[in-house]
Amino acid sequence: MPIWSRLTGRLLPPRQRPSTGPRGEAIAARFLKRQGYRILRRNARTRFGEVDLLALAPDRRTLVLIEVKTCEVTPPVKPDATDHLPEWRVTPHKQRRLVALAAQLARQHRWTDRPWRFDVIGIDLLPKPHKPVIRHYPAAFDSHL
Repeated sequence: MPIWSRLTGRLLPPRQRPSTGPRGEAIAARFLKRQGYRILRRNARTRFGEVDLLALAPDRRTLVLIEVKTCEVTPPVKPDATDHLPEWRVTPHKQRRLVALAAQLARQHRWTDRPWRFDVIGIDLLPKPHKPVIRHYPAAFDSHL
């Protein structure tokens, strides 16, 4: 019996569907593959945290660390409404952590001779029958890696 159940005496309901984050990461991986990227790792962990996606760019030289931010949106969404954009949650603090993560991965796998890039993908999950809205920001922020 899980610890929460032992402490409270209640069972939590089982999840009916994957949570928003993993759904968004799967959508982003499919999107990137269609664009010519090769996914190297999903949810790679280091002591600095976790990388959503690590890919090889279509040029087959550049390593791309991709942070995926997803949110569920109920229509109608105004075309010019930007207050809900999930990619805005990639703060300067998060950017520094991602750069540290990339440096750790580069040392660990001896990928220090390749250029690195940091992309952000924002995804709006809309109810059926609407398709998700995907926004890809290549080189979303700079680093000295």
